[in-house]
Amino acid sequence: MADDAGMPLTLSTLLYRPHIRRLAALALAAAGLATTAVAAAPFEDSIAQRTLACTACHGAQGRAGPDGYYPRLAGKPAAYLYNQLLNFRDGRRHYGLMTQLVEPLSDAYLMEIARYFSALDLPYPPPAAATASASVLQRGRQLVLQGDADRRVPACVSCHGQAMTGVLPAVPGLLGLPRDYLNAQLGAWKTGQRRAHAPDCMKQVVDRLSLDDLNAVASWLAAQPLTASSQPAAAGPVPAPGALTLSCAGVAKVGP
Repeated sequence: MADDAGMPLTLSTLLYRPHIRRLAALALAAAGLATTAVAAAPFEDSIAQRTLACTACHGAQGRAGPDGYYPRLAGKPAAYLYNQLLNFRDGRRHYGLMTQLVEPLSDAYLMEIARYFSALDLPYPPPAAATASASVLQRGRQLVLQGDADRRVPACVSCHGQAMTGVLPAVPGLLGLPRDYLNAQLGAWKTGQRRAHAPDCMKQVVDRLSLDDLNAVASWLAAQPLTASSQPAAAGPVPAPGALTLSCAGVAKVGP
């Protein structure tokens, strides 16, 4: 077998490629976790055991990876998690490891995974101390809680809930996420590497904000502690008369 350039694809040449090395390392890590689980308890073929491939990156029980790049899965709305799995599988989000993991899986199985992680009610760690300046944090707070009427940007809480813990059935929370991850996702929307079904309200928001604004939002959010209840709200806040609102198709698709 050869690659596109006609070079033979041997094990050594494959492992030389960074993304293949990363896949191999992940496979070994997942295999190690599975081996440990099997040694500790009888094989159950349970959803908890079958999602060890997820927790190899996203942390035990989906609590988040230690490097700040792999986000928390536990407790997120099931429809949100399901939509993101679909987005990776169908090309609206781009990360090779995730795409290859979910590509062969059915809609029903992706929903089973989403519901499993959504049902995990686990405590959040305290937030990292803020390193941004007071002016940056103040700008972030303003955008999250009030928006920017001059740029026709609604407040983040108008969609993500007043407590910023998300809204059922499909809007994620904003708290408990590292600044680097938030910046990466906002930047991915700005560059088109992350998309949702049209109309894509997040794309509209980030296109109206500067990179400094996006960093301010991420910096302020990452420094906020979780409220006593981290559960998503049953319904979003009622918009005030004349308040800016956006239509978001991505939150309407909630599963098979």
